[in-house]
Amino acid sequence: MLKKANFKQKRNQLEGYNPALDELSPNVPDSLFVKCPHCSHLTLGAELDENQMVCPKCGYHMRLPARKRLYNLCDGGTFQEWDAGVFSKDPLSFPGYQVKVKSSRLKSREMSAVVTGRGEVGKISCALFAMEGQFMMGSMDSAVGEKITRVFERALEKKLPVIGFTVSGGARMQEGILSLMQMAKTSGAVKRHSDAGLLYVTVLTNPTTGGVTASFAMEGDILLAEPGALIGFAGPRVIEQTMRQKLPKGFQSAEFLLEKGFLDDVVPRSELKGRLTQILRLHQAEREG
Repeated sequence: MLKKANFKQKRNQLEGYNPALDELSPNVPDSLFVKCPHCSHLTLGAELDENQMVCPKCGYHMRLPARKRLYNLCDGGTFQEWDAGVFSKDPLSFPGYQVKVKSSRLKSREMSAVVTGRGEVGKISCALFAMEGQFMMGSMDSAVGEKITRVFERALEKKLPVIGFTVSGGARMQEGILSLMQMAKTSGAVKRHSDAGLLYVTVLTNPTTGGVTASFAMEGDILLAEPGALIGFAGPRVIEQTMRQKLPKGFQSAEFLLEKGFLDDVVPRSELKGRLTQILRLHQAEREG
């Protein structure tokens, strides 16, 4: 007979544990059920994956890997990655930086904090980028700035619209001024792309903060966001401590920014491809007309 103790995780070696429990305990994978961080509802991992990592009970949008975002958005088999071999090293010899980068690469299975490429959305060719939240919280380093700049340069050369997914904790402090310089570098590339009359749509996801918000994330012609996304320069706790006053409820949420006119719309993940396809077709018709 199975007992409650059979389902407990293995004890710490210092606590002592009964080896006989290993033979009785069912082998349950850690990813079989996923707990929603918002409502604590347990969902089968496979079901959650099919639902694009959106909780079926409360609608909370969990983080989605960058590569999965692009594959979900692009028409089947059309995504082609750019600059997969571009990544930062350790220009300032910052203590412990190489260890953190190596850990992030193993965790995210990416070489840098952004994935870029070209694909088709609704049969319309476009350039794309998606930031990876599991790679040092999507922080912007010199490699991220270089890859995003190249996206806009290639899009300008090939007359393509750009769709970008942002998620970031800001500029990466381990690269100092080199990471901050990427704000101006990417903004210049966005401006040249815009001056040519080309479209840039950003989708801000949870969280988008710091130098990324202060540069290319908020420079799109159309600004969309996922429900509940935290968007801002400094976090709400930092602002409260600096101003010494309580912020309004929902401050810096996507819904709050939409109400104040900083966003064009808040779009659930399930509706995103349809909305982006509609925007691309309208822009294409305008250019051809």
